Amino acid sequence: MLTTLNTAYSDTRAADLAWALGREPLPALATLDLELQGAQLQLRLLGASHQVLLQEERGLCSETVACIPGSSTPLPLGVAKRVDDWEYEFAARVEVLPPGAFAGRAQELLALVSDHPQGLAGVFPGSPHAFTAMLARCHEGQFHWRTWHAYPQDGQLVATRTRVGARVAAHAGAVRA
Repeated sequence: MLTTLNTAYSDTRAADLAWALGREPLPALATLDLELQGAQLQLRLLGASHQVLLQEERGLCSETVACIPGSSTPLPLGVAKRVDDWEYEFAARVEVLPPGAFAGRAQELLALVSDHPQGLAGVFPGSPHAFTAMLARCHEGQFHWRTWHAYPQDGQLVATRTRVGARVAAHAGAVRA
């Protein structure tokens, strides 16, 4: 799903992005509700990037990547941690592209996400290449989502990927056949 976000483009630098787990739902400009293998997954486009809410029998997992006023947690390159009964993995990277390559990559990503049944993309007014896009899937009981945050004025594209799955219990001894 592709939408034009009815807000000013204020999330203007990749370096201003922060990451947080466990935040309450923030006001969203657009949402996409998905049911994946019995779990409820909500993709949320914010005035300042994205939030994903995953609710299932193990509880709630909330991920926020946004320009959060007063936040002191910068966007990490990677995180691996336990959240209740889940294993949570997050990775982020910043690509810097020349203007022509940036425009092509932006169009490619928007086309990929906008027609995908589990995708949500929002374009900010003022630039067709200023966008946030999200794509989710569930595979073998693992929930995955990818996001892209575009900053055309700097040629920066922030890409994140997340995996959330059931915590694997440690075995005390070897299993014999």
